[in-house]
Amino acid sequence: MEEFVTAAVFSYPHEITILKHLLEEAGIRFVFRNETMASVAPMYSFALGGIRLMVHPNDLDTVKQILNNFENNSSLTIV
Repeated sequence: MEEFVTAAVFSYPHEITILKHLLEEAGIRFVFRNETMASVAPMYSFALGGIRLMVHPNDLDTVKQILNNFENNSSLTIV
């Protein structure tokens, strides 16, 4: 995991629910750093710098494309 890089940062655990599925479906290796702490104590998320999506550098372009599609596709948003 030391070679993984931050692809995105989120504030709340509910923001990553659908994204996890999309990344798994694409076969991307990923980890969400600080996810557990943000789930247990949501206000700690800000103090820890948010929930960080960590991916391998080789997958970064694909992940950026998935994130872009996710943000622009209104049918996938969580309200």
